[in-house]
Amino acid sequence: MNYADSIAYLEQETKTGTRPTLERMQTAMEHMGNPQNKLSCIHVAGTNGKGSAVAMLSSVLQANGYRVGMYTSPHLLHYNERIQINQTPISDTDFARYLSHVKECCQQMPEPLTTFEVLTAVAFLYFADCGVDFVVLEVGLGGRYDATNVIKQPLLSLIMSISFDHTAILGNTLAEIAYEKCGIIKKNCPVLFYPQQNEVYQIAKQTASKLSAPFYCANESDIQIQCMDMEKTIFSVKNECITYPKIVLPLSGTYQIQNCIMVCNACAILQKQGITLSQSAILEGILHTTWAGRMEFIQQKPLLLLDGAHNVDGIAKLAQTLPLYTKNKKITLLLGILQDKAFQTMIETILPLVDQTICTETASHRKTDVATLTEIASHHQKPVFAEADVKKAFALAKQITQPQDIILCCGSLYLVGAIHEILQQEKEQSHHD
Repeated sequence: MNYADSIAYLEQETKTGTRPTLERMQTAMEHMGNPQNKLSCIHVAGTNGKGSAVAMLSSVLQANGYRVGMYTSPHLLHYNERIQINQTPISDTDFARYLSHVKECCQQMPEPLTTFEVLTAVAFLYFADCGVDFVVLEVGLGGRYDATNVIKQPLLSLIMSISFDHTAILGNTLAEIAYEKCGIIKKNCPVLFYPQQNEVYQIAKQTASKLSAPFYCANESDIQIQCMDMEKTIFSVKNECITYPKIVLPLSGTYQIQNCIMVCNACAILQKQGITLSQSAILEGILHTTWAGRMEFIQQKPLLLLDGAHNVDGIAKLAQTLPLYTKNKKITLLLGILQDKAFQTMIETILPLVDQTICTETASHRKTDVATLTEIASHHQKPVFAEADVKKAFALAKQITQPQDIILCCGSLYLVGAIHEILQQEKEQSHHD
């Protein structure tokens, strides 16, 4: 298979939405020689914040001189983005080669792998063959039955903020969702837990206790914010694990401070295991972290803000942070949400902060149709426009937004990816012109 063939195979022959189980993945990995067992993994789960934590932790390990595999999902533009070594995505050639191998193994399986399972298998094979020092591994969905959970002994299980999402699969209560997320905790392997509701905390602590897994949660941190603007946040932090007088964090959003503290705490736990990490290199790694599509400010006149907030908690965090960056500016919201999200609550949370809204549709088959979004948005007595085509919706946003104001795109990573693609096309077009 060449690269085009491999993408066609992924999108046309693999499937999603099959029964949650680890058996398919375990069988597939055995066929492939269990490459995941050759890797030193840091496993990251949670509803929100896990992608940012993976990006920061990967950058920190790289800054300390290590060769680091990073596995994330979903991608914004290309599948290759999900599988990176030292911030360089897997090449088209390697992607096609490893995917061909996985496809061959799948033919011997009694039940076909899902799209995510195939990609996870590609990542494990690629990282093992490349001999990386560490893999920072983001859970796709939940934890207990997630394809990434075939790893046996992670160096650290990192569990970020837990809230409501994917309730049809993970459960309708916070306790049920927490139980699924805490499924990545392994016997005798340390766990770092994000400070959050006591109900969720107790589930994590009890799960760790049953498995004799050392449990860390720095509930109390003394944080002093020294500067916060669109380019950076500078702050100090001190808790029982760490002391940092000055951290320069390039990821915007107040919630990124706690994500960053989690990464610093993770480094302290890794140091206890004999992994060499200097404080100066940790700070350097944080400073050079990039995470596209998450509170990402790009372009000027008008300012364009892309944020992948795609569930109630993500939108709430965006709404909490937005006023810090948008004083005296009017906001045009470009909104697209998937149907399996609590889109009514998401709209009710973000609309009070914006001045006008353009509802659009994502490229996913799970999209919420533009008429439904528009109907809910129109209850807020602010101008609402409907344009199903994302390219036309973005053009309209630019047309109705003054140069001194802001266009905010949020509601789905599919939407953010589509805007990135449009910007890339515009850039290429201007080069040709």
